[in-house]
Amino acid sequence: MQNEPAGEPAKESQETHRAELLAQVAALPSLPGVYRYFDAEGGLLYVGKARNLKKRVANYFQKSHDGTRIGHMVGKIVRLETTVVRSEAEALLLENNLIKTQHPRYNILFRDDKSYPYLKITVAQPGDSKSANAWPRVAYYRGAVEKKHHYFGPYPSAWAVKEGILLLQKVFRLRTCEDTVFANRTRPCLLYQIKRCSGPCVGLVTPEAYAQDVAHAEGFLRGETQQVLQQLEGRMQAHSEQLEFEQAAELRDQIAALSNVLHQQSMDNVDDRDVDILAVKVQGGRACVNLAMVRGGRHLGDRAYFPVHVEDAAALLESEDESTAVPVEVQVLEAFIAQHYVEVPAVPTLITSEPVGKGLIDALSEQAGIRIRAVHQPRELRRSWLEMAQTNAGLQLARLLAEEGSQQARTRALAEALALPQDRLDELRVECFDISHTAGEATQASCVVFHHHKMQNSAYRRYKIDGITPGDDYAAMRQVLTRRYARLAQALREGGEGEGGMATEGTDRLPDLVLVDGGKGQVAMAREVFEQLGLDLALIVGVEKGEGRKVGLEELVFADGREKVWLGKDSAALMLVAQIRDEAHRFAITGMRAARAKVRTGGSRIEEIAGVGPKRRARLLQRFGGARGVEAASVEDLASVDGISHELAEIIYRALH
Repeated sequence: MQNEPAGEPAKESQETHRAELLAQVAALPSLPGVYRYFDAEGGLLYVGKARNLKKRVANYFQKSHDGTRIGHMVGKIVRLETTVVRSEAEALLLENNLIKTQHPRYNILFRDDKSYPYLKITVAQPGDSKSANAWPRVAYYRGAVEKKHHYFGPYPSAWAVKEGILLLQKVFRLRTCEDTVFANRTRPCLLYQIKRCSGPCVGLVTPEAYAQDVAHAEGFLRGETQQVLQQLEGRMQAHSEQLEFEQAAELRDQIAALSNVLHQQSMDNVDDRDVDILAVKVQGGRACVNLAMVRGGRHLGDRAYFPVHVEDAAALLESEDESTAVPVEVQVLEAFIAQHYVEVPAVPTLITSEPVGKGLIDALSEQAGIRIRAVHQPRELRRSWLEMAQTNAGLQLARLLAEEGSQQARTRALAEALALPQDRLDELRVECFDISHTAGEATQASCVVFHHHKMQNSAYRRYKIDGITPGDDYAAMRQVLTRRYARLAQALREGGEGEGGMATEGTDRLPDLVLVDGGKGQVAMAREVFEQLGLDLALIVGVEKGEGRKVGLEELVFADGREKVWLGKDSAALMLVAQIRDEAHRFAITGMRAARAKVRTGGSRIEEIAGVGPKRRARLLQRFGGARGVEAASVEDLASVDGISHELAEIIYRALH
């Protein structure tokens, strides 16, 4: 009887929300636009586009979707937002910008935090021919491109860029050394000896000849291979006619090397200079899109993408227009195209394993400012490219499914070994803590999270440990566990715990298991913290190293009095524990090293002082042995450093004190 008063207001609230939504839907215009659904907590559930907003959105609320994925989502909707645009193309672009940035729960979402690498060729700066800036350099580059240099790509991987650099070294002998190395050379390096560099650092090539090599390299990267070959042959003939047989022989070798490369890479189709080949494979509720890149007529390699929310989004998209059900493969491929080219420059030709809508390609062309073609069912060389991409998509998806199956088996084995509930393994959450420092310096604690059968990098946390005796790992563990769980424990005491141990969304969830990297001592410290906070001691498990600290001999130590457990070196449960423990150790070490380096190099305090640039900062740190030495120096000591005037020394002293 006590539950009825709580249930009635909730039911009334749902009916109120539904009435408000229906009123909003009735007022929507019959124009193209984008709609967004939100839940009670303000979370974005779904983003969709429509040629007719009123018709599309009404479809969700006028039909019965009981027992389906779409019904589950519709039941959560409490708020609706719409944006009217001028055309369906604009709606498409806005939709995928929102998906890319807001990560709605029920949309097909491609996540890729890695930027694409480029091959960079610097532009020669006018001035002294002995300066490194006067000799263009070829290099690997990742980041925002600058107009003052030339960039080629993007490439699918760092390996592909490095292969390209090796190729330019072999054929055109361009330098790859850093400017500081170039400026300090007095004799040619090994690369010159093995004919991978023309030796500009010591004047073994003229600026004019080197500039020609750079121009030929750039033409080669743009796919102008026949023109480059003709120019090289013309130069070789000219040297031969002038009886300069040594120079002619070098050009002959260069032509032979380039011809060999062209033959190996099947660069006989000059029409396809810049092409993206897209193949999709869907199986077992997961999908893979394999992107193969052709730039300058050369096949550079491929990269696999694995979207999330495929099943949920597919069900929603099919229900939006039941008269024209779209295959899941097409939905996934169109989602990838729309999201991928939001940030990556589009190419003139897309070769696709599935037919994609004309509206999508038109919108993409409008966004890119170039005419883009999508070719389905290609022929000849294009067909072989697509078949290769399809094969790779299948292989990558099979690998993913095998890995996920293995990881799920490990999760199940751990749950069985520790008597954890078996009915919600997908929600099993493990948090692991580790402490790292160097002789007490720059102590850092890490917390890593295992959830949904994989490590959740976005939920990782680092804690800077202060106010303890340097090197006291027990005190550090006490501090990090208190900081992590004190607020959560208070929320639980105040009745904030929801279903499944949730206080709120995000990191504020009581995990199913708390691993600490250590034996009885660390577990005892964790036990004290949990007793003070009123949390369940059964959650705490210590990972104690075995005899000789050998891998596979670890034992699990429990805070609630259970006997230690050795799972066996071949145990799937131990493999998962070791994976989580090692990740916590790695995350703690990288944080500690970064903090230590910041202290030893002066951190940001010296960097922020006006008038102290990189060179002066380096001189100060070198002279006084680090930031602490600079802080302890007097004005007179600071002024004795080369490049530091008395006035600047006073400014530095005042800034540090």
